Parts: sequence; structure tokens; C-alpha cells
Amino acid sequence: MRRCTRILLSWACLLALTTSLQAQDQKKEKSASEQQKKPAAAKPAEKPAADSKVKTRDLVINLYNPCGVAVQPDTGHVYISGSGYQRILRFTPPKENQMPTIAEVINGFPKDVYGKGPKYEIGPLGLVFVSKNLLAVGGGGNPDGKEVLWFFDVSQIKDQPIDTKAAKHVAGPIPKSEKTNRGEGNFYALAYDGKAIYITTNGDDTKGWIARCPINNGTPGKLELFIATKPQVETTDAPVGITLSPDGKLVVGQAGEINVPEDSLLCFYNIQTGKLELKLETPLYDIVALAYHPKSKTLYALDFAWMAPDKGGLFRLDVTTGQQPSLKVTKVLSLDKPTAMAFAPDGTLYITLIGTAKEGDKYKPGKLIEVTGLE
Repeated sequence: MRRCTRILLSWACLLALTTSLQAQDQKKEKSASEQQKKPAAAKPAEKPAADSKVKTRDLVINLYNPCGVAVQPDTGHVYISGSGYQRILRFTPPKENQMPTIAEVINGFPKDVYGKGPKYEIGPLGLVFVSKNLLAVGGGGNPDGKEVLWFFDVSQIKDQPIDTKAAKHVAGPIPKSEKTNRGEGNFYALAYDGKAIYITTNGDDTKGWIARCPINNGTPGKLELFIATKPQVETTDAPVGITLSPDGKLVVGQAGEINVPEDSLLCFYNIQTGKLELKLETPLYDIVALAYHPKSKTLYALDFAWMAPDKGGLFRLDVTTGQQPSLKVTKVLSLDKPTAMAFAPDGTLYITLIGTAKEGDKYKPGKLIEVTGLE
């Protein structure tokens, strides 16, 4: 069943306005399950964080396991992996004399279940733009060894959502081989340096692979395994969060085991050779996202903290290099199961949260939030 979701949000409202869905089947009444799929606007009040300069605002609520976010160049549109309902959403921030909107733009992704307890339904995961209109989407709904990387020309999306068959390019999969005993899947996070996309993957736990997909004039090449992280760091696998440092290093959060506290590592790899150049221990549980502030170049991390969600949140990471490298970790915000983040050019940070459902809740607990005032 295909439905096009279009929501007009008003900051003056305490709750969301009703989503307008255009049914493409013959049913005239929407089921309760379909009603639950509607993303919605949240309370408009801004909440000061522990640092009075930092403010947060809920932009979209009623999201189901959102697992990726990307800001489109030039337009400022925010794309969200609505992973639980296997779709991509586009949020348009408010402009002068215009209200913000949210629309379902891509659907039809496969579905899988991830985790050992709790378990989460997932579909599309990591997102990154490789040009103004070409959006790369990391898959999470296929079995290991069958996962792919989709590329969509979002300028072709008009009033109706498209499905995965409309992808402009598809790269992958990474099947079982002498390098990976299961094949790779769950393309969690994506980073792009203008030449290639780097993808954190899940498959062979003895290797902890990062994959790479070269991009030539907007066309993806072959998706291949690039860095086996665990043999280099020796202790911790599960690369999840990934970004590029201002000096061109590949920065990776090795999340470690979900049932082990404070075992995440912050690692810096040479982007040409894949060699580990710096490994720093952290007090974080499960690093799932990394991003540099576009102006200050400060590094931030999200900690999902599987075994202790109250410990999770947004953290500032101050790295000192040299003969005696060091890391200072400062908690900026407590967040309920954060999954992904992306900075806009002005320093506004967008974060997706899975959240925790409470008994009697009308809405799904997932959110897109905005964070301002970071340095």
C-alpha cells in the first residue's frame, strides 16, 4: 500500500496537525495501524540544556525507529530514515511566511529486526548527500551478504513518493567471501569525502569492516571492503559512527559490545591506506554517530548506551594529539536512545532519537530534534 504523507506543521500548536494521506488503493477508511504511521509536530517550546547557550527543540514526533539523518546542500531540507516503517521522510524547516512541512518521499525498503533485547524493526539506515540532489541510503532490511547501497535523485520526487525501484544507482551487495565469513549488512552510517563513501557495516564480528564505494562524476563504483578494524584495534569491533576530520582522517566510533559498559573507542584511520593512526579509549557505552561542527571544528558524538539508556546523549570530544594523545569527554545533553546526527552549515544540529515508549502513549517515541548554541 502506497501512501503519500504530507504534513503542515505550526509552531503555535501544542500537537501535530493531522497528516493528509492520499490513498492509492480502494480503501476509504484508514486503519488504526495506518493512523499510527503519521509523523507529527511536537511542542514548540525551546528547552535550555545544562549549558544555557545550548537549546533543543522537538521538530517531529511519532517517528518509528529513525536511524539516519542528512541535510541537503543548498536547500537545507532534512532527510530522515524512518527505519521502522521502511521509508525516507523529508522535513522542510520553516522559512519567512512559510510553515514547515514533512513528506514521505521514498518507501518500499525491506525490513529486518536488529538487536538482542530490546529488538528494533529496521529498514533504511545511514544517509549522506554526494551532490545537491543525489542521496545515498544505506540498507538495513536485507540479510547480511545481500545488503545494498541505494542512490536516489531527490529532484525527481514530486507530489508522490517513489519506491526503491526508482533508485538511480544501486551498489553492492558485499557477499560472503574469504574476507567476510557472513557477508556484510546493516550499513549504519555513511561519510563522504568528495571521492568515495565510507560505510560502517555489520557482518563478520572478527573483522569489523568499513566498506568503501568510490564516486566518479556522480556515479558510484563497486562497493568493496576497505578497513578491517578489529584486527587493528585488537579489542573492540562494531564500527558504527563515522565521519571525516578537518585534516582528512576517517574518524570511527567502535561501539563495542552492547552489554559491556564504557567500552567504546574513538579511532582515527588514514583515509588512503586504511591504517589505524590513533586509538583513544572513552567512557562512552555505544558510540553510534560522530560529526564535526562546521564552524568550530569541534567533534561531537552520540552515545546510544544500550545497557543504560540514561547514560546516553550528546557528548563533546576534545582530542589532543602529539606524543601523549588525550581525550576529554563532556556531556552536553541527555538524550533517549539517539541514533544519528547531521550539522547544517550554520551550526544547527539535527538528531534522530528512537526514544522509549511509555505505557498509554498515543504516539511512537521516535523524534527529530534540533540543537542550537553548540560551539
